[in-house]
Amino acid sequence: MKYTVSIYENEHLIEVIDANHICVDNQHYEIDFHAVGDQTLYSLLIDGCSYESEISPSDESLLVLLQGRVYPVIVEDERANWLRLASQSENTHHGEYLLKAPMPGSVIALPVQDGQAVKKGEVLVILESMKMQNELRSPREGTIARLRVKIGDDVEQKQILLAVI
Repeated sequence: MKYTVSIYENEHLIEVIDANHICVDNQHYEIDFHAVGDQTLYSLLIDGCSYESEISPSDESLLVLLQGRVYPVIVEDERANWLRLASQSENTHHGEYLLKAPMPGSVIALPVQDGQAVKKGEVLVILESMKMQNELRSPREGTIARLRVKIGDDVEQKQILLAVI
C-alpha cells in the first residue's frame, strides 16, 4: 500500500512493502513499529536505530512527538490522494467548475439539486466504486447548475456529473 505523507509543507511517498520493510521516497528501510501498552506511545526501529514516539490525532492531522519536537502529519492512502488530486482543477476558483467522475461507478446519493447554493467542501455526489463509497466535494462556494446524473446512474471515468457556477 502506498501513502502520501505531508509534514509541514513537505510531501513524502511511503510504500509499505511488508510488515518489516518500507520505502520512503525511493529509499528502503527495515522497520519494527509497535504500540507500547494501551497508550499513544510507540516504539520504532529503523535500520536498527531505536526511537520512541507519541502519536495523537488532532482536527486535521496526527501530532507526532519525536525527539522532543512535535510534527503535524497528514497521511493519505492512494485512493484518498487520487480523489483529492482528481477533484483539483485549474478552474476551481473562477468561472464554471465541472465535477467529473474520478473513476467509473454508481451514483448512490445526490444531496444537492439544480439551483442550490453550496459551500466549499460540501458533498455534491456520493459515488460507489469497487464497493467503496467516495464523497465528491465542492472545491468552492457556488450554485449547482446542469445536474447531469441521478441516483442509480452508472457513470464512466471523467463523465461530467454537474457544474458549480
